[in-house]
Amino acid sequence: MKLPIRLLEESRSPIYHQIEEQIKALIVSGHLQAGSLLPSIRSLAKDASCSVITTRRAYQNLEQQGYIKTTQGKGTFVAEVGDAKKEEAKLATVQQTLGRAIETGRRHDYSYNELLNMIHKIIEEKKREEKIQ
Repeated sequence: MKLPIRLLEESRSPIYHQIEEQIKALIVSGHLQAGSLLPSIRSLAKDASCSVITTRRAYQNLEQQGYIKTTQGKGTFVAEVGDAKKEEAKLATVQQTLGRAIETGRRHDYSYNELLNMIHKIIEEKKREEKIQ
């Protein structure tokens, strides 16, 4: 199985964290169901063009957080994640992303009201796009 992971080298976020966050997003959004077999650490490293150490760290962090589980000799699988934990992870991800967007806007000297207007405009555009599809 190949995971749809895109690494951004220009990102300030470490590669292992990018992998971790994208796998977590696939799990909490339901794209990866509990019990799904994940690629091996080596396979993921090859697909993502990064080191085995990097993918191992991402998997270890995800396992510590309860999103995946590894069974010796069988592989790494998506763990059963409760709905409350999924909602908490989704909310945290969106809030962090919006926070970074606001920080970027403030660095470019936009006021909070200007940023709020931009967000409203983007939401309206997305609504129109969704109606078209």
